[in-house]
Amino acid sequence: MKKNLKTAQQPWLRSALADGLFILLPPFFSLLLVILFTQQFKVSAVMPVQYWIVLVVFIDVAHVYSTLYRTYFNREKLHKQRTLLITIPMACYFAGVLLYSVNGLLFWRVLAYLAVYHFIRQQYGFMRLYSRMEQTTKFSRWVDRLAIYSATVYPLLFWHFDGTRNFNWFVEGDFISYPSAVLTHIFTWLYLLIIAAYLLKEGLQIRRSQHVNIPRNLLIAGTFLSWYFGIIYFNGDMAFTTLNVISHGIPYMALIWFFEQDDYRKQPGRKNKLSKVTFSRYGVWLFILVIIFFAYVEEGLWDGLVWKEHSGVFSFFSSLPLINDATFLALLIPLLALPQSTHYVLDGFIWRRRKQQR
Repeated sequence: MKKNLKTAQQPWLRSALADGLFILLPPFFSLLLVILFTQQFKVSAVMPVQYWIVLVVFIDVAHVYSTLYRTYFNREKLHKQRTLLITIPMACYFAGVLLYSVNGLLFWRVLAYLAVYHFIRQQYGFMRLYSRMEQTTKFSRWVDRLAIYSATVYPLLFWHFDGTRNFNWFVEGDFISYPSAVLTHIFTWLYLLIIAAYLLKEGLQIRRSQHVNIPRNLLIAGTFLSWYFGIIYFNGDMAFTTLNVISHGIPYMALIWFFEQDDYRKQPGRKNKLSKVTFSRYGVWLFILVIIFFAYVEEGLWDGLVWKEHSGVFSFFSSLPLINDATFLALLIPLLALPQSTHYVLDGFIWRRRKQQR
């Protein structure tokens, strides 16, 4: 018997409202924000400091520290994965020191590509989560994978081969540039063909099953829109950062909260006092305050020791000396970037779950 389009079960991670607001809405919200204030985004050569604080400190850097709740703050996982949780930060730091000692730009380039891989895999991971209840063909699953990877990889290829982007991932020159109109044209046509293939596949699947997977389709649509408009259509740093950070950071923090709260409810007796407070009904505010605190301290150290750009925001750190010594920087920069690099690498391990688990 075919399912009714209105009553068929949807694969929400928490609920339609929670998933909609914190995982599926961010890319559409950020795109709407950029469209509504297009003129401000176009003419602003420098990001307003208040906007920078919300976007970079409260979302981008803070989401990195939300990983703590699934690793070092989780007593059970810390016990089971102690070797992994000790080895990865050490390996990231020593690799970072080695790279920075060879060339500072090489360090930032490797970190940028590691970040890109992490961002792409997050969208793929969400797509898999929202496909977990579907009984589809191998071909359909292959088209879904092709679509989510195309949504993210094509804008990056355009960035590399177009040669006219007015923004960077971390620092100037961190992405390799090889302007080629021919390659850009070829990848554009492949991109359009994959979009057409996904729409055709989805139309046939809906007709056959009489069921629309709402979250998966919204996730893939949001990914296409945020990456295309953030990198290709709007050629500016503010637009790119807005679409990139909001679409990635908020869903990641929400995912951590959903999964860790569920785990706590299943076995509250095995958790520590921090988990008991954090994953209570109103503990989300503590969850947010803790990661914002860590993000503020990290950015304060960056600003006080390296950048010296926002002394008014990080007045407590403004008295720190500006580090110029190349040897010291080779030790310091990878250390300050360690939360990021560890986050990127650890993320490939902490979401592995047995088939019977969600």
